[in-house]
Amino acid sequence: MRWDNLTAPPDEGVPDRAAPATPPLPLALPGAVARTFDTPGFAGMTFYEVQAKSIINKVPGTSRVPFEWTINPYRGCSHACKYCFARNSHTYLDLDAGADFDRKVIVKVNAGELVRRELAAPRWRGAHVAMGTNVDCYQRAEGRYQLMPQIIAALRDFANPFSILTKGTLILRDLPLLRQAAEVTRVGLSFSVGFVDERLWHTVEPGTPSPRRRLDAVRALTDAGFDVGVLMAPILPGLGDDESAIDATVAAIAGAGATSVTPLALHLRPGAREWYAHWLGREFPHLIPRYRELYHSGAYAPQSYQRELTARVRIAARRHGLPRGERDDVRQPDPAPAPPPAEQLSLL
Repeated sequence: MRWDNLTAPPDEGVPDRAAPATPPLPLALPGAVARTFDTPGFAGMTFYEVQAKSIINKVPGTSRVPFEWTINPYRGCSHACKYCFARNSHTYLDLDAGADFDRKVIVKVNAGELVRRELAAPRWRGAHVAMGTNVDCYQRAEGRYQLMPQIIAALRDFANPFSILTKGTLILRDLPLLRQAAEVTRVGLSFSVGFVDERLWHTVEPGTPSPRRRLDAVRALTDAGFDVGVLMAPILPGLGDDESAIDATVAAIAGAGATSVTPLALHLRPGAREWYAHWLGREFPHLIPRYRELYHSGAYAPQSYQRELTARVRIAARRHGLPRGERDDVRQPDPAPAPPPAEQLSLL
């Protein structure tokens, strides 16, 4: 998705504890309102507030995902996951796929209003809407901008089915709204937990709640009556794909009360590939040869490796009392693109 559907919002005053922003605006967002905040949690970050022209987006027909429509109130993500496949979308904004993606977040401040308007349109037929399919809708910025309560309330009022995939424990704030929505429509909730190793989490997903806190949120949601699935993703080669790591992760997922686990091997698209390779070379340089072997042909590991991972996760799931079945409302990877030229793979 490009960015010609975005315009700058009117400047209606600076939110509480906001400090004037000085960074230049990206060329693709002329006139957007830039904010910085003087709270420690937002140190070094800039938020570009825009008025979106549309918010319910159709998924390209070539995608393998089991839904057709998405809502993404943010672009860029403070979770700062080194492997995030959405990184390259920031280059459409004249921003980079690395540090800019982590620290320069686009906020569609009129998202709630737009959702309500588009759900009311005669052409809308009440299709399932997926959220958290690009960047996390419960990233840190959501605590300040509070876009999700407006979005969930609109979906509730129109009895429109939806699902949320997140790493953000802030979803618990919206539990009353989620319960209300579940009374009138189908609500699917899933968490992403690829591993439970705390040391690995600190370095590869530094802006996220810890895996244990995410699983505590899974327990809270299941105790509230929701069937919560876990997308075990990404499973990182050499770091989270051995028997002990898989067993520990699946055991923790089962212990949190999840109703399913869906494994997904790491895939490295342009943008994410380079950023992840830089991190890997700094933190685990001995793994570079293995990654060269696995990803020499493109973004996806060989099918044989993926099948082996899936089999091992399913065996562990049976061992710990989790059903084999995988959720049908979580994001699966798009089909692998054509292999890029060899020079684009040189970092791995």
